[in-house]
Amino acid sequence: MQTVDIHSHLLSSSVRFDRFYDRIAIRLFGKKMGFDSSRLLDSPYEAYVEALVGGVRSSKHLKKSVIFGVDARVDESGVELHRDLTVCATNEDLLRVYESNPDVVIPFFSINPNRADALDLIDKYSSLGFKGAKFLQNYWNVDTKDLKYRDYFEKLKDKNLPLIVHIGSESSIYSHKRCECISMLDHPLEVGVTVIAAHMALSYKPLQILKALSKNPKHFNEEYFTLLKMLEQHDNLYADISALLTPVRAKVLPHLSRQHQIHDKLLFGTDYPVPFSPLFNSYDLPLKRRFELAKIVNPFDRYTQTILEYFPSTNPIYSNYKKILDQ
Repeated sequence: MQTVDIHSHLLSSSVRFDRFYDRIAIRLFGKKMGFDSSRLLDSPYEAYVEALVGGVRSSKHLKKSVIFGVDARVDESGVELHRDLTVCATNEDLLRVYESNPDVVIPFFSINPNRADALDLIDKYSSLGFKGAKFLQNYWNVDTKDLKYRDYFEKLKDKNLPLIVHIGSESSIYSHKRCECISMLDHPLEVGVTVIAAHMALSYKPLQILKALSKNPKHFNEEYFTLLKMLEQHDNLYADISALLTPVRAKVLPHLSRQHQIHDKLLFGTDYPVPFSPLFNSYDLPLKRRFELAKIVNPFDRYTQTILEYFPSTNPIYSNYKKILDQ
């Protein structure tokens, strides 16, 4: 079985792994995510790109990966307010990676809709081969419900470009909680954009860790169930399973695997380089099987093989990408 990873990240070409979160993640998961840790500290960007592209190319389960950066936060006049030195890869960075690796990379641009030239930039990057868009509106403090963004969404619709929207909790970058909610999907859906809700709209409250890890559906957040209903109601709405192997999200896998009525709307994705462990997690796999999965060297195959425990190779989750991508 081969598929396309609909959700992976390029990091900034200025990245330095100096944040506390980064250093902990590298120490615990660096080797498991395919990184040479010493090289990652000496030449972080180059080492990261090599691991990302090399991992996709050597995977037995991935044909290609959708890769995107994250635009900077700008104000309503387009003046740059903040550019995270880890996650804010530019579209130009991604273009160079794509041009060097067109056999395994599907580029999506990230363009903050508050930029004065946002519509022109959509034209530019779509003409250069970018196949979709990525919003991190919770980092940008962009309320997508605002009607001033209608022209942006209409441009995406006219160009038949799918839009990935982060929905749910965010832990790797500062997030405006009001912009994490599922209503961020409403405006682009109403315009007719093909929308992909990332991470199954899963959220958690840090002070309620037992509920956050519980496999009992009564403890799942309400917006997860709202998304399941919306997937049945909107022909132009999809959802990806990226980052579902992180502990607070993996709990839903047994439940989600039984929601057969929306499996034709789910997309396979990893959220690379977000770390995960098949061994220590909140799903219901036997310990012996967890150890077996943990031994898989390629991180993309390790993720895929774990998902295959819940969605067998014949499940449409692995082919649904063909509905929105010309691949």
